[in-house]
Amino acid sequence: MRIVLASGNPGKIREIQAVLAPHGVKILPQTAFSITEIEETAPTFVENALLKARNASRFSGLPALADDSGLEVAALNGAPGVYSARYAGPDADDALNNAKLIEALQGIEEQERQARFRCVLAFVRHPYDPSPLIAEGAWEGVIAEQPLGNGGFGYDPLFFLPELGCTSAQLPPQEKNRLSHRGRALQRLLDLWELL
Repeated sequence: MRIVLASGNPGKIREIQAVLAPHGVKILPQTAFSITEIEETAPTFVENALLKARNASRFSGLPALADDSGLEVAALNGAPGVYSARYAGPDADDALNNAKLIEALQGIEEQERQARFRCVLAFVRHPYDPSPLIAEGAWEGVIAEQPLGNGGFGYDPLFFLPELGCTSAQLPPQEKNRLSHRGRALQRLLDLWELL
């Protein structure tokens, strides 16, 4: 099965392809079709994922998969949430977003730094699919006081896993794919595909 992925994020493409390839799914990034990213105007992960999936399917003519995910920090009332990729501004990179998060949590004790990565995947068979498949996954952790590790992307260097004693950026890629919010959402999506 060939699916266009509504993303140009190399980290997401790599993680999603690693999980889906053994199931006979070939992921084609939307950049292969010169599709530009649609503006994420919705207030929820589900709605943004659907916007992106329908847009990618419309311009590629293929079934499409979109991921909308982000970090929710309890002490910040769920922020950065749907704004995770642009937390420090519309053109912010990972380093700027991480720096802003560290600053926002200055002085907050470890026991109050709980956070959750949340991922919503939307799969559409065609742009007007009336029954899109929605799969969700979450991953619990705490925000470290400083970045640790060189793997992953986004907030991975700050997302500390107490039970493992490391951040998600310090995990081997296969282990991260198995444990992560995206890995869990992808497994749920595979389960839904089997029911079709």
